[in-house]
Amino acid sequence: MSEEYTDWQDGDLKVVVNHEEQYSIWPLNREAPKGWREVGVQGKKDECLAYIKEVWTDMRPLSLRKIMDERRAGAEPLEDQPQEWESEEDPRDDLVTFLSTGVHPVEAGLRPERTIKEFKDAIERGYVHVKFTDTRGGTELGFRIKEDASDLSRVDFEQKKGVAHLVGDLTLNYVRVRCVADIDVETLAGEGLLEVLAEA
Repeated sequence: MSEEYTDWQDGDLKVVVNHEEQYSIWPLNREAPKGWREVGVQGKKDECLAYIKEVWTDMRPLSLRKIMDERRAGAEPLEDQPQEWESEEDPRDDLVTFLSTGVHPVEAGLRPERTIKEFKDAIERGYVHVKFTDTRGGTELGFRIKEDASDLSRVDFEQKKGVAHLVGDLTLNYVRVRCVADIDVETLAGEGLLEVLAEA
């Protein structure tokens, strides 16, 4: 067994966190990656993951939580939000960069009809489509729902109330990303963003 494999599977690990209050594990004998800091917790993999599960109760990045809280409170939208993506220079990089910067309007991508029933059925199947509407022509992304990161506890499909917090990973233009979207059940629209995932 290689030393690198042992580091991650059987070795001592530490818990690290970034500026967006996202947690991860890292080999104890290695320096924390750039942009991450140690939180003072270390142990075997199961111990570290148990700690992360206990403290990381809201999977949304800090910046997204702040913006969504401000909007719910009726605050004016931030003036520095990105404008519509129209770059021709490097579409592959620019689209990922654009959608992973700030919060964007989204809607549920549904077929054949855009109805609450179709949205509920998609969630029950565990696979949804989310369309970012502020790119040219819209950018629709499909992903399998991460049950441990998503939150449907405030959704009532019968009453057409609540917000579905959906999280899932996918590859966009050869880049691994995580889609985070809050979609209102009544309007089937909301806000979302992408997070670029670190290379393994």
